[in-house]
Amino acid sequence: MIICEYTSQVLSMSADTTSTGPGHRISRRRFVRSVGASSIVVGLAGCIYGDGDDDGNTVQFGFDPVQVRENGEEIKQLFHDQGLSDDITIDFVEGSQDSTQRRQRYTQLLESGQSNPDVFLMDNGWTIPFIVGENLLNLTEELSGDQLSTIENDYFTASVETARNPDTGDLYGVPLFPDFPTMQYRKDLVTDAGYDPEGEGWATSPMTWKRFSTIAEDVRDGTDADHGFVFQFDTYEGLACCTFNEFMSSWGGAYFGGRENLFGPIGERPISVDSQPVINAIDMVGQFINGDTDNETLTDYAGSIAPTDVLSWKEQDTLGAMEDGTAVFMRNWPYSIASLAAEDAFGTDYGVMPLPYAVSEEEAQAQGTGGSTAALGGWHMTVNTNTEQTDAALELIDVAMTDDFQLGLLGITGWMPPKPELYDSAAATEQEPMGRYMEALQFAGTRAMPRPATAVWPQQATAIYQEVNAAAAGDKPATNAVTQLQERLQSIENEAA
Repeated sequence: MIICEYTSQVLSMSADTTSTGPGHRISRRRFVRSVGASSIVVGLAGCIYGDGDDDGNTVQFGFDPVQVRENGEEIKQLFHDQGLSDDITIDFVEGSQDSTQRRQRYTQLLESGQSNPDVFLMDNGWTIPFIVGENLLNLTEELSGDQLSTIENDYFTASVETARNPDTGDLYGVPLFPDFPTMQYRKDLVTDAGYDPEGEGWATSPMTWKRFSTIAEDVRDGTDADHGFVFQFDTYEGLACCTFNEFMSSWGGAYFGGRENLFGPIGERPISVDSQPVINAIDMVGQFINGDTDNETLTDYAGSIAPTDVLSWKEQDTLGAMEDGTAVFMRNWPYSIASLAAEDAFGTDYGVMPLPYAVSEEEAQAQGTGGSTAALGGWHMTVNTNTEQTDAALELIDVAMTDDFQLGLLGITGWMPPKPELYDSAAATEQEPMGRYMEALQFAGTRAMPRPATAVWPQQATAIYQEVNAAAAGDKPATNAVTQLQERLQSIENEAA
């Protein structure tokens, strides 16, 4: 028996949120159909899961709330069409639309030993703390060798990294869909200014931030656009996990010495935010917003290509600037491609390319950084360690690992497949409008950078976005900001060790 307590909310489409922080909407299909519309939705505030009525092979699956309401029956049918046994019933249990609230609710359920839901859709940004807390089923011990080999060899590597135990390497989750940002742009304005994105291979050949900044300035000045470049730099999780993580990594900098230390060990890994690449990244953001800085490394970079408003903007704010036609380039997630590249928006005049970079991978100071870098978003399928439906839950995962299921899910939800090779398939490239951009999305996925998803990351993220935002705003020099940030991060590590 499940006793649920609901709260009703009136949410506009632009308020739907998911893995990549506030403002990342879940349903691309719904947005394309209903831009600007509002809908009454019911949010799951909390559930008490009992072990009472066990309905045979019913698997309770903690799932995305918007997809449950819009496409729940279609997704269930897809599972069965692709091989799920007829005697297994899927019962979707809606989680909160807010990723943090969903994490908190899952923590309560798992730490209290509840056996339901049996399967969880978990944000890649907070799966590892559940793994370390021994709340999830060890899939290395449950899946077949062929399944484990497929996940190891065929899935996006960065996604799989966030589903492993950082100490043992055992797998506790299977990526259902990844998410990664790109640089999106007004192709019509860019070509009118004399540039040739297709001839120069922009979709798969990243440019440097230096060249990008001069193009953004040139196109803005030659058109009626107000902004050359818009991005998200508010004081929120999205700055720390994603936008600044990308800027910093593309300069060869890292929070904790390099990719190899993302997930710990806490208290033993180096803190490296006071390095020159991190300073350069902050100063570059400041230059983009405020104009010239004293950093001689940025002498040939264009300045003032972004509005000061980005210091308080999240995803929906930048989307609005593109929708209004006031921006040339925008850093954002795939959901915005589905809306802005639709026929009733910019259509084929909308372009997508990988994020620019400052230094190459060979020149990078920190291990695993440099080159075009996209922050990693997305969600995993995980199994409750207390489930009484282990076999049925594992069969759900088995079906979800098939190519046809993943491509079918792309068609229903717009969620990107977790296997890079599927981006070349006709089933993906023929999707409208997303299919036109599969090359750029595939490229971004192979260069994705996870956030440092440890138990102390929420505290550290707060310190990062406070210090970095203040420095980018010009409230303090970048050198002072990184010194203070170094001390704050080290203190958090020491206290937790």
